[in-house]
Amino acid sequence: MYAVIRCGGRQERVHPGDRVKVEKLALEPGSQVTISEVLMVAGEGEPRLGEPLVPEARVKATVEGHGLRKKVIAFKYRRRKGFHKKRGHRQQFTTLRIDKIWIGPEPAEPAPVEPAAVPAPEAAANKEE
Repeated sequence: MYAVIRCGGRQERVHPGDRVKVEKLALEPGSQVTISEVLMVAGEGEPRLGEPLVPEARVKATVEGHGLRKKVIAFKYRRRKGFHKKRGHRQQFTTLRIDKIWIGPEPAEPAPVEPAAVPAPEAAANKEE
């Protein structure tokens, strides 16, 4: 299953398990984010296209960290005038790990199963007697 989401003014095609770089989000690393701007969902049966968004479609992701993209240089120059201007910019981004994609109400997470208590070995109990 995959989805096309809109985040930070860009559209991204994402699959569960993907890592995507989006515009910087004001979230701490390790926190969860639910993206509701889903433009298309496909992969199971017929693709569902939004007009412009798919109703009740969501993408859940985990924030992995923040960083800076590669530097972009803007250089202006006028020949024979002695004019030149150089500026650089590094755009900030947030790395998201896509956890799941769904349509409708959020699926309930299964309750964590606790390991069964390990009984004491009988051999150790016999030695004490």
